[in-house]
Amino acid sequence: MFFFPFSDDNPATNRPYICYILIGISCFIFLWQATLPTDLNNNAIYNFGVVPASLLGEKEAYIPSFLTIFSSMFMHGGWMHLIGNMVFLWIFGDNVEDSMGRVKFICFYLLSGIAAALLQAIIDPASEIPMIGASGAIAGVLGAYLILYPRANVNVLFWLFIFITVIRVPAFIVLGFWIIRQYFSASFSCDAAAVAFFAHIGGIIYGALPIFLFIAFDIYLINKRF
Repeated sequence: MFFFPFSDDNPATNRPYICYILIGISCFIFLWQATLPTDLNNNAIYNFGVVPASLLGEKEAYIPSFLTIFSSMFMHGGWMHLIGNMVFLWIFGDNVEDSMGRVKFICFYLLSGIAAALLQAIIDPASEIPMIGASGAIAGVLGAYLILYPRANVNVLFWLFIFITVIRVPAFIVLGFWIIRQYFSASFSCDAAAVAFFAHIGGIIYGALPIFLFIAFDIYLINKRF
């Protein structure tokens, strides 16, 4: 079964210029990676990816280890890794940017990436496997979208054997399915360290929790008036 969202029916009021910039930088850096010989690309990933043993331990890093959290967000391990992340940012990022404004959104995006990287590093602090990709930061965007627009319809490509169609599914089902998949992958996958599923979980918790608290506080204030 293939289940892949590619657009939503939730138009933004303003153009999402920050999303455009993030997508552009990520694509540019990936194209730079693609020009490198395999050994140099591997070195770039190791030097500019987040290595938990450097971030939380004493292993020597090529650049200050905290800076690798930011550099790692714009690197990817392959075309499918890049395309998957950028499609999700394209679908869900515009509405979250629209709701926050551009300055708050870029801060939110970067802080989601920091939260994601830190959680993965805390889970496995001795790991020397570099983490790269925008997945953690984008997970924060997904968490915010889930709280803000749970009933927005998402257009999903559904493929089961020879049956292929496009279906419209509420965002809370699409993103809920994604969250459940991340949880079980982190818990049971033997490849969890390489894929950094806990980074995805950390990002989505960071993205969802403050939005949920702000909304709950607004509801409390409204109820208090009456």
